[in-house]
Amino acid sequence: MALKSTICKVELSVADIDRGYYRDHSLTIARHPSETDERMMVRVLAFALHADERLEFGRGLSAEDEPDLVKRDLTGAIERWIEVGLPDEREVRKACGRAEEVHVLAYGGRAVELWWQAARPSLERQERLSVLELPAEASRALAGLAGRSMRLQVTIHEGHVFVGDGASSVSVEMRTLKSPGKR
Repeated sequence: MALKSTICKVELSVADIDRGYYRDHSLTIARHPSETDERMMVRVLAFALHADERLEFGRGLSAEDEPDLVKRDLTGAIERWIEVGLPDEREVRKACGRAEEVHVLAYGGRAVELWWQAARPSLERQERLSVLELPAEASRALAGLAGRSMRLQVTIHEGHVFVGDGASSVSVEMRTLKSPGKR
């Protein structure tokens, strides 16, 4: 018998001073049985970094060839494709052909460096792609905020990200591995 996804509810307040975006989002996240708290919270962080009324979670680990998060225009065309973790570079290249923007939020400690060394020659040529690295300490600290029902506040200012739940907070400073339009 297959295990079912765990449903998590998140009340997310985003204050993105850099973009001038200030909104509350009520999110329902289906957490795949094989998904860790860390990966789920990195998906929530990715949502906060790109927050928009039309941004939605994909089907996740159970669906290949689908992003972790996606923003579509009113015609259904993909504007923004977002992956978390260490995606296969062929899938990232394919996504660059399907979406106006592709973002990868890589996490996993030393594995990120190894993944980037292998994928970099191919991915550096993708002009629509941005790749950010989330430090291992930050992703582990975010996992500590995970729960079935969460109330999170995210503040983004000058590239610094602060995630809090009222009782504790996590400071996140990501490293840019690739910016869009740059080789």
